[in-house]
Amino acid sequence: MSQVSLNGDWTLTSPTHPTICIPMVIPGDNYQALYRANLIPHPYQDTNEQDVQWVNQCDWHLSRTFSLSQSNLNASSLLLNLSRLDTLADVFINDELVLRSSNMFHLHRIDITPFAVIGENRISVHLHRVDEEAKRRAETLPMPIPWAVGNNQIPHMNLIRKTQCHSGWDWGICLLVSGVYDPITIDVINSIALHSVHTEQIWHQGSVDVLVSIRHEPIAEQQLTIIFAEQTQTLLSNSSGESSTIFHIEDPKLWWPAGYGEQPLYTLNVELDNQSISKRIGLRQLELNNKSDHIGSAMEFVINGFPISSKGANWIPTDAMPSLESEARYRELLSSAKDANMNMIRVWGGGQYESDMFYNICDELGLMIWQDMMFACSLYPSTETFMNDVEPEIRQQIQRLKDHPSIVLWCGDNEVIGAIGWYAESKNNKTTYTVNYDRLNRKIAQWIAEEDPSRRFWSSSPCNGDMDFGDAWHNDNRGDMHFWDVWHSGKSFNAYLDIKPRFCSEFGFQSWPSFAEVKRFVPEQDWNVTSPTFESHQKNGRGNSIITEMFTRYFRFPSNFENMLYLSQVQQSIAIKTGCEYWRAISPICRGMLYWQLNDNWPVSSWSSIEYSGRWKQLHYHAKRFFAPTYLPFEETETELRIHAVNDSRDENHLDGTVYWMNLNGEILGQWSINYTIEADGNDVIWSLCKEKFQLNANNSFFFVETRVNGIQNENTWFAAPTFKQLRIQKAKIEVTLNGSEITLCSDKPAFFTHLEHDGNGRFTDSSFTLLPNTPRIIHYIGDDIETLKQTLRVYDLSNSY
Repeated sequence: MSQVSLNGDWTLTSPTHPTICIPMVIPGDNYQALYRANLIPHPYQDTNEQDVQWVNQCDWHLSRTFSLSQSNLNASSLLLNLSRLDTLADVFINDELVLRSSNMFHLHRIDITPFAVIGENRISVHLHRVDEEAKRRAETLPMPIPWAVGNNQIPHMNLIRKTQCHSGWDWGICLLVSGVYDPITIDVINSIALHSVHTEQIWHQGSVDVLVSIRHEPIAEQQLTIIFAEQTQTLLSNSSGESSTIFHIEDPKLWWPAGYGEQPLYTLNVELDNQSISKRIGLRQLELNNKSDHIGSAMEFVINGFPISSKGANWIPTDAMPSLESEARYRELLSSAKDANMNMIRVWGGGQYESDMFYNICDELGLMIWQDMMFACSLYPSTETFMNDVEPEIRQQIQRLKDHPSIVLWCGDNEVIGAIGWYAESKNNKTTYTVNYDRLNRKIAQWIAEEDPSRRFWSSSPCNGDMDFGDAWHNDNRGDMHFWDVWHSGKSFNAYLDIKPRFCSEFGFQSWPSFAEVKRFVPEQDWNVTSPTFESHQKNGRGNSIITEMFTRYFRFPSNFENMLYLSQVQQSIAIKTGCEYWRAISPICRGMLYWQLNDNWPVSSWSSIEYSGRWKQLHYHAKRFFAPTYLPFEETETELRIHAVNDSRDENHLDGTVYWMNLNGEILGQWSINYTIEADGNDVIWSLCKEKFQLNANNSFFFVETRVNGIQNENTWFAAPTFKQLRIQKAKIEVTLNGSEITLCSDKPAFFTHLEHDGNGRFTDSSFTLLPNTPRIIHYIGDDIETLKQTLRVYDLSNSY
């Protein structure tokens, strides 16, 4: 098979603005093309978002020419491959309509042979504005279908099968982009088309049979060659269009989540009529344990028979302008997740089914994927028309993704069960809207089960269990939970200690971007948290107020704008650490924690732990510590302070370390050695101290534990004072010595949340840590921007923030 690529330069025009005729690169989007042509300012800068909304209100046309030879036309078929076509699109070949699409999640393969000619051909894609179509659909529905007013700036986008956050979210810019975001190709088929290849694993004691199923054109007697695990088989195609064979693997190399083992991937290659499909297959057994117990019921993923503690974050699209997505950015973000000891990513339902490269990288890195279907926070119709549009979306996406070992769960939606109780229409007629939800959700479950019976379907996130429409925001004894009482309800950080979730799949606390990040998108005259630019980059209505109000509860107020940014990230880190530390201390009651959110899709104030540029916020450095496979969380009871040893691994581990009790001048008030062996998947209390012994010094002391496990050092700090503003912290003088990429820090006093920052790219081996007095600490810079590091390195700590 040969292939004609239609990637590269196209022409973008608009019937609404006849003077616009500019180049556009495919894969790509119209906003990026307009920016490159200097027709719009950069949407992410200043307050430009409002200045570019006119783009949403236009139709757009894409076109280009391509050449086909006589040999191309002699082929049995010419198959046009189109995916991530966004969204209301008519596709023409030589002015003949070949496709009308209204769902950006559909995968298209169209035979264009009847419309093609020898020599020059023309392809055109007409993209229609979606806001008007959304309004028209709303007017034709048998009952109102509420949409996420607090998130979306464009009404009724829940009726369009398009990335829901394109119309804005409480962290996202409103850019109703359009374009084609995957490569466009034409497959030249000589005699028989190879459509797809899928596998199924049948496990036995010590071995596995891998069933390879192949879909092709229904033509018989064509030779198929299948290579897997260094075995080669040949068979003949049959007239049913489906062929299959089985490979038997003795003592297979098992795929494990990160932190639990390696991620071997076996190459599968299928060849037919000069076409080939290659995949990398991970062999692993998967179970979701929801068995009843003395508390309620478990929520625990079991891989290869071993219970897994899932640790990670929620994922949103990498960029509001899909042109800027790239394999390098996917790899950087996902590698940062693994480097922070995460082993699970939840692909959130308001975004998109990600590109193949995302799932391939997760397979390589051992990052399990909780995969939502693309429904979030709004209600959705269950009309025949809507479900007819959704069914191929679900089936095609499951078929595309189901061979990835990293995917461990299919989930029906994000928070749609709960959304029934949010809107006036559904609150006042709950039965009708619950039936409406159930009709669509059960169909999604059916379609997924038919395409992939090997994985569990989970109705919604959060959810108490199969088809359970209870209150999963407040019920912590079963299912997965979203806990937002600290951020949205203004409860204290200690509210995380009031719940014992079996699996918390969303919880979060906002911070502002770092000063280095702010300088990239905010003009200097707007370096103020209430300036027009800064407020335009805060999409949560009460966001800045909540951050500032929490300052007054917990901290002495920061001295300037730069320290406000720094302290917001300290505050975010403490909030998330409070929950994660306690939930690890109660393991195995809690078997999963996925904070909101890993990444940003533009520069913004948000709940992320990684900024839009890829810079680690302080939270991400803390996550590296509190998600460590072997960790020592503190737990405070009514009578004592405890330290647990929690071992989320398959191996017994030995701990060596020291617990210090220090005053704020750095004098040691108590010191205890740790020498302990913790069993695999263990949780033991290894140290305790009666609270009476330190309560009188609560505002003038802290506890610090440092340990070494398998050559890796980790640490943890605990403060007895209820708030940081009550601590009588001494001003620390930190000496900084820079030698190439090596940074040595030394302080005369304990320096809490010591954080390194610079204006360039890259990160540090550690940051936002406790720097003990007169104890030099060596940190290494990871990056290639040494000159910027030398010129702009800044070191913050809590004592010098006010």
